[in-house]
Amino acid sequence: MIEKYLTLALSNFTITTFILGLLFAFIAIIMKPKSINHAFVIEKILAFFILFNIAVGYLYNFVVHVFYGDYVAHFIGWAQSPFQAEVGFASLGFALVGFYAWRRSFEARFCAILGPAMFLWGAACGHIYQIISQHNLAPGNAGSILYTDILLPAIGFILLIWWHKANHPKGNMNVKPAES
Repeated sequence: MIEKYLTLALSNFTITTFILGLLFAFIAIIMKPKSINHAFVIEKILAFFILFNIAVGYLYNFVVHVFYGDYVAHFIGWAQSPFQAEVGFASLGFALVGFYAWRRSFEARFCAILGPAMFLWGAACGHIYQIISQHNLAPGNAGSILYTDILLPAIGFILLIWWHKANHPKGNMNVKPAES
């Protein structure tokens, strides 16, 4: 039974990391001993979004593309190729930027969201092209990954804008995140 749920979580890792980010943000918010304000809530949601959706998610992507390339290629509905490793190492770069940006400035967080957003929106276009031209309806091409490739970058940018407005009402972007 647990194997079934583990397989579901790992084959929908973008949803899994999103849920984990929300869960950890919620825990951080309710564990705050003093009164909470809007800026603190947005800070926690954005921080854990970056930690889980970018840092942990892309670290996972690195591992599966580099070490389990045959499985991932089959899951996507493609043939194995040397590009699996290239995607994996690009993912490692995104993960490291995500870990760095987790508790940093607006600029660091913007960069942590921007790179993966361009990758994911490009991947979504590729998935849609594969669906139309090759009728590739494999779960890793036409499943939840397609929707999260489109929605998660948008969520990241929305959270970043909210965080910026909550913490920098006068437009100064060089201020650190709200104190924990």
